[in-house]
Amino acid sequence: MKTTVAPVEGNKVKLSIELDEQELEESIEAAFRKIAREVRIPGFRPGKAPRRVVEARFGAGAGRVEALRDSLPDFYARAVREHGVDVIAAPEIDIVSGEDSGPVAFDAVVEVRPRLDLVGYQGLRAIVPNPVVTEEDVDAQLDRLRSNFAELRVVERPARDGDNLTIDLAASRAGEAVPGLSSTDFMYELGSGSVLAELDVRLQGAKPGDILSFDAELPDGVVSLRVLVKQVQEKVLPEPTDEWASEASEMETVAELRSDIRRRLEEARKLEVSYAWRNGTMGALVELVDLEPPEPLVRDELERRAHDFAHRLEAQGMSIVQYMKITGQDEEAIVAGLRAEAVPAVKADLALRAVADAESIDATPEEVDAEISRLAQAYGQRPEQLRLALESNGQMSAVVSDLRKSKAFDWLVERVELVDPDGQPVDRSLLAPESPSEPQPAARTPSGGPDGDPETDPSADPESGEA
Repeated sequence: MKTTVAPVEGNKVKLSIELDEQELEESIEAAFRKIAREVRIPGFRPGKAPRRVVEARFGAGAGRVEALRDSLPDFYARAVREHGVDVIAAPEIDIVSGEDSGPVAFDAVVEVRPRLDLVGYQGLRAIVPNPVVTEEDVDAQLDRLRSNFAELRVVERPARDGDNLTIDLAASRAGEAVPGLSSTDFMYELGSGSVLAELDVRLQGAKPGDILSFDAELPDGVVSLRVLVKQVQEKVLPEPTDEWASEASEMETVAELRSDIRRRLEEARKLEVSYAWRNGTMGALVELVDLEPPEPLVRDELERRAHDFAHRLEAQGMSIVQYMKITGQDEEAIVAGLRAEAVPAVKADLALRAVADAESIDATPEEVDAEISRLAQAYGQRPEQLRLALESNGQMSAVVSDLRKSKAFDWLVERVELVDPDGQPVDRSLLAPESPSEPQPAARTPSGGPDGDPETDPSADPESGEA
């Protein structure tokens, strides 16, 4: 088999493949055996009729037609592997010569994954929360704990955030009561936003005896509200004494309690920063990609996300019809939302590949072995069994690609500039050193994305455009 590869219009290449007569003859022989198995010929058991009998019954050209239909995709797949063509869609095959007799030549035009010349990835910036826990942060958390033990005291002053108001609430639409929005002697904490944002706005400054009437916008339309303010109570927080600290926590003193609060806040802040660090890096990387991603890649990613979405609903015991009814979305809106997630995921995939290429980031044999062992455990197979399946299906390149993208992402995370919301540099020494270096599925995009966990399926066909 002789093969050549040449670029054609757009993001496609043309593989030109020539087969000699001997290669085709082997395929024709296999085709006649296939025909013999599928048809019933008097005097012969299925699959036992010799070729000359099958030729006499169906014609000598029948085997050639069957051979071309069955074998050309295999020859094409061999050419793809030989030249390392990164296909992302099914090919368009055109037989140039030999359809009726003689050597066969055919062309396969196929769309390939674009290679980006990514500019600016060395200077990414990610915005993360300030990792420093201040005394004010500790005070605020301590006050929240004190609030849990607060007593209520009736006041006559205008209501303000944090007060508890006793109200009668009546909601109607077109003169009819709205179920679930009417209540008597309802205790409401002003500023909580637990009912309607408009309610918090209207109750600011209210006093006992006030009657408020106004309209509010709900997802299903406008409602008319009437609110009677019966009582305003303020929270009286307990004094932060050692005695209170021992009752409210496992700590013996306020000093110990403050120290414990600080420790917990610092741990939570480090996790928050780590999450923002990685996601901010990925978001900044995606912004560098001005290429409209190829539709086959977007479609594959969209289908994967749709499958995962349906699986999550199924795990929750909910059908897509029930979900649409609850959320008020139709199928078109759901697909649009999934597509909005798929496009940046594909861009991230292309960008990470570009970084790996530009920085010569490769997967070592030891890393490949470790990844195969991980996948084998996930699939319940032996590593050597999975490796054989991956190699026979041409999927080893997908394993290596995932590793290269993961390493490229870690390379970016280590070098990204970190700033707080005010634009001030963040001292990395304040962050947990293990946070950015742990391998994360977020780097494996689009199969994973920041919230995914990709796996290489050893049963997938790499030449179908899905690798």
